[in-house]
Order: sequence, then structure tokens, then C-alpha cells
Amino acid sequence: MSGRRRIKVYNKLVRNKIPEIIETDGKKCTTHILSEEEYLQALDVKLSEEVAEYHQDKSLEEMADVLEVLRAICVARGYTIDELEEMRTKKAKERGGFENRVFLEGVKEKY
Repeated sequence: MSGRRRIKVYNKLVRNKIPEIIETDGKKCTTHILSEEEYLQALDVKLSEEVAEYHQDKSLEEMADVLEVLRAICVARGYTIDELEEMRTKKAKERGGFENRVFLEGVKEKY
């Protein structure tokens, strides 16, 4: 295997500057630009990946990654960040937030 490089396969959506960072490190990478449909699917996968990473270590950095993917999904689906924030605010006004730590155990049905 002299002169041959091993290829590590990722097949995942990455941040815009990742290929440049890889090249600066003296490595080569292969990329392509996703179609709109592929991009939306990849964002959904990326969101699950980032949420799983957050669950592992609960760090501020992982929270920021989750937020970055949510922002990208919002824009990719044709919304603005302002519209997302307006919807969040509207729901908080109508149904409240989560800061009171209310845990619903059950609801007894009317008879």
C-alpha cells in the first residue's frame, strides 16, 4: 500500500468551511452539492445527529449545533428566522414555555 491513502467515508452534511479545513490540514476530500430535496433530507438526519450529540454531553457547543441546524431547516423550508421566533413567541404566549418544569402525569377523562 505504498503511496496510497486510506479513505474514510462520511456521507453526511457538513458545515460550509469543513472542506477548506480538511484541505488546510493537508488532506483531500470529495464533496458534492445536494439538490433541494437531498438537502432537506440531510438536514433532518443532521438534526437527529446533533440532538444525539447534545444528549451525550449536554454542552453549550452541542446546543449551538442544534440551533444552527434548526436555523438552516427554517430557511431551507422557506421561512425566516424572524418567522420562527414569532411562532415560538406566539406558542409561548398561548401555551406557556417550559421554565416552570411542569411534568404532566396523566389526565382523567370526563364521564
